[in-house]
Amino acid sequence: MPEMPEVQGLVEFLRARVTGLTFTKASVTAFSALKTYDPPIDALVGSAATGVERHGKFVDVATTGGIHLVFHLAKAGWLRWYDVLPSTIIKPGKTPIALRVGFDDGSGFDLTEAGTKKSLAVYAVRSPADVPGIARLGPDPLDAGLDRDAFAALLAGRRTQIKGVLRDQSIIAGVGNAYSDEILHAAKMSPYALAANLTEAEVDTLYAAMITTLTEAIDAARGKPPADLKDAKRRGMRVHGRRGEACPVCGDEVRSVFFADNSLEYCPTCQTSGKILADRRLSRLLK
Repeated sequence: MPEMPEVQGLVEFLRARVTGLTFTKASVTAFSALKTYDPPIDALVGSAATGVERHGKFVDVATTGGIHLVFHLAKAGWLRWYDVLPSTIIKPGKTPIALRVGFDDGSGFDLTEAGTKKSLAVYAVRSPADVPGIARLGPDPLDAGLDRDAFAALLAGRRTQIKGVLRDQSIIAGVGNAYSDEILHAAKMSPYALAANLTEAEVDTLYAAMITTLTEAIDAARGKPPADLKDAKRRGMRVHGRRGEACPVCGDEVRSVFFADNSLEYCPTCQTSGKILADRRLSRLLK
């Protein structure tokens, strides 16, 4: 799933290429992806892009017509950019393309989604706040207002595993499964540690790990075209998606815990005092 660093890379890429261009096409080919009907998506045609912003994992393209094209790539979505947009006719249901957007200089992009579970979401709205997922977002982890004390206040009293807290978009916006693994590895913290039980020193360490991990990932994504962002993300991972490989810090084997539709990865030596986490959703550290 694209998370904050890759989405920020997409935003900066689009901002540099589409700002000032006029929409000539906005065609939805996977009708389940379109979550709004007023204004209609084709009302974008004839308006110019005035900027591109990120809200958590959402991309927001503002226009002179007062309409925002907002999309969320979900687990298996991606953006495919074209300097020259293909002229081929897209047949609904016969392609992974969910949305095709064109501009007056001939460029454009497709939003695509792999797999059978379709979760990619597209919105045409008058304000980003009209998108329910944006309206309930917590603070951005790199927002200046989310200092160490504000971060501690978000954790205080939460009898929830810290892995889940980091992934909860209503608490902190933009971090998902992959970067929560990376942050916790950098902090040398178990994913099953309870947020409310963290000491002041542990909060300090976790906050610093979050800022450093995400800042480095954004720097690695910056300037890359969409086609290169996924590989850049994979190369930067220390534990996520590295099951069976050696931890780059201590050399121990990276382990996984599997859930219904995803998994988490961690290093026992670095994060759980050598203990192996049981492969159950509600497990605790083995005694």
